[in-house]
Amino acid sequence: MLYDIKLHLHYDYAAAAGGSRHHVHVAPQTIAGVQRVVASSLSFSPVPTERSDFLDFFGNAVTSVASRSVYDALDIRMSARVSVTRPEPSLDVSPKLADLADEIGSVRSLKPDAPHHFLAASDFVDLDPGITAYARESQARGASVTGVANDFCNRIYNDFAYDGEATTVATKAADAFALKRGVCQDFTHVMIAGLRGLGIPAGYVSGFLRTIPPPSKERLEGADAMHAWVKVWCGREAGWQEFDPTNGMRASNDHITVGYGRDYADVAPIVGVLRTTGSHTGEQAVDVIPVA
Repeated sequence: MLYDIKLHLHYDYAAAAGGSRHHVHVAPQTIAGVQRVVASSLSFSPVPTERSDFLDFFGNAVTSVASRSVYDALDIRMSARVSVTRPEPSLDVSPKLADLADEIGSVRSLKPDAPHHFLAASDFVDLDPGITAYARESQARGASVTGVANDFCNRIYNDFAYDGEATTVATKAADAFALKRGVCQDFTHVMIAGLRGLGIPAGYVSGFLRTIPPPSKERLEGADAMHAWVKVWCGREAGWQEFDPTNGMRASNDHITVGYGRDYADVAPIVGVLRTTGSHTGEQAVDVIPVA
């Protein structure tokens, strides 16, 4: 699938802001065997005083910007054309969960994609006993690590309610689990917490998802948003597999990846500091348009 993607982040500040520095993670990346970025651009208004681009530890594209001027609004616009050819799930060659620890131990590497980075608690994901107990129900039903992950993904989809008002960007996995409500970020954190509690390496995937309007309804421009799903290390042979608990499915050609991390904190669209007083508001608009 070939997509044109447009993202607009807009922030209004109650009082003049300045002296800012931000890291921005919104640009899709080329991933061998999964997706290819044909073209990409990222712009800022006001134009930053300093700008640099680099790859972080996990290989994500980061744009660092700093501004010494004063402004009361900030606009970030990203556009990209991306080709996605995600391979179809193949024969399940993942081990039984009882054998996974030995396979993890056999990985003598601390490269960014090594499973060791995705087992411990992280900023948004505690190893919560309640979530682990909930995940164990999938352990009993899955014959393999992939089977456990797939079952757990589908249970979150069926047991949790999508509610954009129930949580905030700062909500952690345990709080979202207690509510059984939230958005894609929350469902992703709950799935990560449950799998890690079982000893299965799991990480956060940030990206975009093509959405299809209901029959007879027109697609609304800017109605989409950034999406999140889960990557799961399913053993040496199966490697990393991706699951979307918000939609109860494997990641497909409709999922466009921006970055990988341990949780949202590693791949938040924008993080940084600035000098201002008072509050601020933000808006996000995303268009994912298939190219004929």
